[in-house]
Amino acid sequence: MKPAAPSGRRRMLGGLLAAGAAVAASPVAAQSPAQSFPSKPIQILVGFAAGTTTDTIARVAAEQLRTRLGQPVVVINKPGANGVIGATEVARAAPDGYTLLVTNSSSMTVNPHLYRKLGYSMADFVPVTPVTSAPLILVVNPTNERTGPIRTVAELVSWARARPGALSYAAAGPGNITGLTFRILNNHAGIKANEVLYKSAVASQLGVLAKEVDAFIDTPLAVPPIKAGKLTALAVTGTRRWRDLPEVPTLKEAGYPQIDVTFWLGLFAPAQTPPAIIDRLHAALASIKDDPNLVRQLLPHGDVDLLGPKEFSERIRIESAGWADIIRRENIQLD
Repeated sequence: MKPAAPSGRRRMLGGLLAAGAAVAASPVAAQSPAQSFPSKPIQILVGFAAGTTTDTIARVAAEQLRTRLGQPVVVINKPGANGVIGATEVARAAPDGYTLLVTNSSSMTVNPHLYRKLGYSMADFVPVTPVTSAPLILVVNPTNERTGPIRTVAELVSWARARPGALSYAAAGPGNITGLTFRILNNHAGIKANEVLYKSAVASQLGVLAKEVDAFIDTPLAVPPIKAGKLTALAVTGTRRWRDLPEVPTLKEAGYPQIDVTFWLGLFAPAQTPPAIIDRLHAALASIKDDPNLVRQLLPHGDVDLLGPKEFSERIRIESAGWADIIRRENIQLD
């Protein structure tokens, strides 16, 4: 057989190239970035220090995403300014699902109303899912010579009213939900107290234990020292008593129904992240409830609370409106 003429070879080559292009453009061969997600490692930014509750939740989330998605997931701590530094960086990241944020309710529902100048807004993020939620816990140190005998909110308020400006309380950073909730209690109880800033909830709790400050509205990390007798719980901030402290009343029961605060932690992606990627991330995290080991790791920090993206967005909208009203009414603003 004679070799094909040059023109025939050109026609044959052109046909092969056209066929190859058609295959490459077919739905099977050509995948969008969302369809191939994830194809490289993912990073989760945390705007708080290592060892904090937010950091712990991020590491549990990272482990679950790694297991379900088959790619490395790295947690990077960017502490500072009540989570603002980490949140701002994620708000400016590419909306491709490879840079995510784990943060708390304070960052998303409080900060946008509290700070006059903020590098992000809720519109810069897509909520994926909350992971845990819990009330806060008002505590004092039973060995503190000043406030040790106090066992109820009424006794704390009475002590503070008799000594204007003498009571001190910890806040886990400027504008943090722990200090902000105490400010609201001050206003409704008609007491004057001094806020002492710490870098985290862990450091704030240590400040109470060391008698550097008199009181703190703590996270569920207070439960072990409460059960050990090192801290006294006066009230919880939710609508019902906390499962780990059934004998401790709510602030509503203590006479302050205006104070209803839930502290949650959740996962966010930058705005404009494709819905298919959001759904993939949510499905991976929602399966946490099927892993008893991961559930055990989460329960000390709150109830496992895995809402869908739409339900989570609605919760944030409602809570954000509530905090905006409180901050405006209490006339609290930070630079």
